[in-house]
Amino acid sequence: MGETLIGSSFHLNCGGKGSNQAAMAAKLGADVTMVTKLGRDPLGEMAFRNYQNLGIDTRHVYWDEAHFTGVAPIFVDEAGRNMIVIFPGANLTLTPKEVREASDVICAADVVVCQLEIPVECSLEAFRIARDAGVRTILNPAPAMPAIPQELLQLCDIVAPNETEAEILTGMTVATLKEAQAAGSVLLVRGPHAVVITLGERGALLLNGKDVAHVPSVKVRAVDTTGAGDAFVGSLAFFLGEGSQLRQAVERSNAVAALSVMKVGAQASFPSREEVERLITQRS
Repeated sequence: MGETLIGSSFHLNCGGKGSNQAAMAAKLGADVTMVTKLGRDPLGEMAFRNYQNLGIDTRHVYWDEAHFTGVAPIFVDEAGRNMIVIFPGANLTLTPKEVREASDVICAADVVVCQLEIPVECSLEAFRIARDAGVRTILNPAPAMPAIPQELLQLCDIVAPNETEAEILTGMTVATLKEAQAAGSVLLVRGPHAVVITLGERGALLLNGKDVAHVPSVKVRAVDTTGAGDAFVGSLAFFLGEGSQLRQAVERSNAVAALSVMKVGAQASFPSREEVERLITQRS
């Protein structure tokens, strides 16, 4: 506190958890629709063009004339670890009514992914629509809050927190695999069909009520871990939508996340489908 540091570089890129996850799925070849709200400012215009360049359907990207586009300054140290401060801005003015306007897209989807950077009422509305239509749902509970509505977890097919988020959600320490399993078991009792806790360089832990599986990570030299969790969640949605079983989807998503930490940035570091398939083939 009170200290001024000199940085070594600066990058301005499109981000946001939902946007990153949408971008990752799109880069792998998914048909993606984004439901969000942007501020009518240069960063909002930049984000909108980025969606278009990625081939993401923008019919349900709304504009707010009074609030700024959400931003997240990210500070990365020499070891590639990051600290993030989020300013949600226009994200928090998205409404359940606007989510309902996307009902046709939600009902036609293979997978619906939500996060907590928008009002929780909007995620609830999206998952209610998806559940009624028999569409698989994934909740990335970030930024984590200790009091997530019980209904939201009950509407989840998969809840996918990282270690820190799992600790906040359960009030339990998640420093070891055994502790992660205990926290995951607590989350399972609250309603989701499966829990996938991402563990950074240790991979991911999968719990589905019957089985517990530790899926190791792909070992690489990390340059910047920013966006790795989003790369995992976006690719998890893609592989599940493509028809993979959950264990296989987690394994493949670990490979995607590993490739993403080898470059600087979030979306800028996300691999193509060809890069992912090449790594999976090499590992096989």
